[in-house]
Amino acid sequence: MRVINIYADGHNRQRIALCACIGYFDGMHKGHQALIEETIRLAEEKQCESAMITFDPDPWVTVKGITEVHHITTMRQRINIAVSLGIQNIVILKFTKQMSEQSPSDFLKNTLGQLNLCGLVCGFDFHYGFKGAGNCESLKNEASFDVRVVSAVEDESGKISSTRISQAIERGKMEEAARMLGYEYQIDGTVIHGRHIGTGMGFPTANVGYSSEYILPKKGVYACYAKIGTKKIRAMVNIGHNPTVNYTDRMSLEAHLIGFKGDIYGRMITISFIHYLRPEMKFRNADNLVMQLDQDLRDTNRILDAYEQSLS
Repeated sequence: MRVINIYADGHNRQRIALCACIGYFDGMHKGHQALIEETIRLAEEKQCESAMITFDPDPWVTVKGITEVHHITTMRQRINIAVSLGIQNIVILKFTKQMSEQSPSDFLKNTLGQLNLCGLVCGFDFHYGFKGAGNCESLKNEASFDVRVVSAVEDESGKISSTRISQAIERGKMEEAARMLGYEYQIDGTVIHGRHIGTGMGFPTANVGYSSEYILPKKGVYACYAKIGTKKIRAMVNIGHNPTVNYTDRMSLEAHLIGFKGDIYGRMITISFIHYLRPEMKFRNADNLVMQLDQDLRDTNRILDAYEQSLS
């Protein structure tokens, strides 16, 4: 896998022939996957390498001046998924104010022109150039390379989009999000030290230090899986402020790894969300909290038993 950084100054000319898809690709959902599949087919047809062209930072940061934009996936996750689907090159457009103000023609000539493109795949609603003045039709008319436009991928509720997926995650509708993504929603982070209060109650937790870039699921308790290295572990996860015994201003993400023992501080961990169990609650005392956690554990195992049976 090769990463190619492209700047607005036009000084990074590439020799390798590419067929690429273009977009921000937040979530790498089923719609994005359709673009990638078409890109790989086109690359085989043109006998060149495949690529995914994306933007850094999010164009909204540059165009709207928004400092905090939340995403379904981080850049690292998007790259990893693209590569797992067969993409050979990642092209990152360094989206500065200068690049955002290029006319559609200048964007084609000065930015995409740095790439040796044999073909470009885009979604039907793709826009480019200053204020999005360019569209699929102008791209087809002006580009010197083959342009393929992919129609919307839809389900029973309409077009699958990052917006719909984000809304499902924020409502705790994890199964709905997974159906549109084609995989379970995941948050990556590092296991950090906490106050070990869960250990004293018989429910030790891995405190996950996550990026503030993530869209967080609705506050509450979830049936999940945790992956550490190659090991996949059932997990009961709480997202919230821990109002009963360990209140935190920042939303915490704590995972009780079922049946797992070991020192994992500082390790990377991936939490995959399967099902929302209940909202976060404040209990009268720690004993009442432990009683509820016992029930949550039973519910988590029941949900994951059913989930695993559905996959077999």
